[in-house]
Amino acid sequence: MELDKKRVIIDVDTGIDDAIAILFALKSPNLKVEGITTVFGNVGVEQATDNTLRVIQLAKPSYEVPVAKGAAKPLKRKLSSFSDVHGYNGLGNIELPLSRQMPVDENAEDFILRKSRELKKDLIIVTLGRLTNIAHALIKDPTLATRVKQVYVMGGAVHTTGNITPVSEANMWGDPEAADIVFSSGIPITMVGLNVTRKTKMTSQHLEFLQRHCKPENREIVSFIHNAMTFYFDFYHSNYYLMESAPVHDPLTVLVVLDPRIVKTQQMPIKIECESETCLGMTVADLRPHPEVGSPVKVCVDVNAELAINKILAVFEGIPFKNGQVTL
Repeated sequence: MELDKKRVIIDVDTGIDDAIAILFALKSPNLKVEGITTVFGNVGVEQATDNTLRVIQLAKPSYEVPVAKGAAKPLKRKLSSFSDVHGYNGLGNIELPLSRQMPVDENAEDFILRKSRELKKDLIIVTLGRLTNIAHALIKDPTLATRVKQVYVMGGAVHTTGNITPVSEANMWGDPEAADIVFSSGIPITMVGLNVTRKTKMTSQHLEFLQRHCKPENREIVSFIHNAMTFYFDFYHSNYYLMESAPVHDPLTVLVVLDPRIVKTQQMPIKIECESETCLGMTVADLRPHPEVGSPVKVCVDVNAELAINKILAVFEGIPFKNGQVTL
């Protein structure tokens, strides 16, 4: 039934793992994607919007998925140059067909605010890129924090190293002021950071299995995932010495929405560092007996990584999603 589905807006800077997360979400029968908002990050916002529309077309969802273009730059800082992690087009240099769909005539922040009023406490927001769109929405209407059921944030790093600075993860580093606004707003946050996403690796063996067992109608999708992840493997091999594997940061975050038991969480006071050059964007956890800094955030600290990957792949195999017992 429609009422049983979790209703989400996904905020993306559509690169390789964002694309797989979108496909996973649109193929998951227990999710209703109310819309997708785009932001700069892996690529510019125009490219992210174009990529998102192409990926939706590839998924062939059974319902309309509106796309709202969002922020093109950080709240206060100069836009940094884009990396080549995801290829020249953000999709591992794979050219998906141009979509016939157009973005809605409404910017991301207004789309988020309108949906929050329509859906009230049923709305879940999943952020897979910089938090700029959510920050703009909160600046325009701070009561957004009282209307959203939960925000699942792909980003941050606690008890682990960063991937931009020694302590900072890319989405927090890319617009720390926006992240600080969101984390201090009182909105309920689950942080799916590098603590758990780094452990959740897709391998060439996973891809080969998926190609053998996917549903016939998903072959085009699986071919895209295979080719995009192969590009991703090359980056992770040359930069992190991984062999034919790569973490799937964004799909894991969507999975946590569907199955929170796949991760172990711990509530921590978190503050985003906005001053230090070396630590810019750090998710600072105040773990003292009497913390004085930060706002309470549910932080994912461990994950059943192999089960997580299998559950992500199972959607494309047509296996019904089940909330079984998860042991960490």
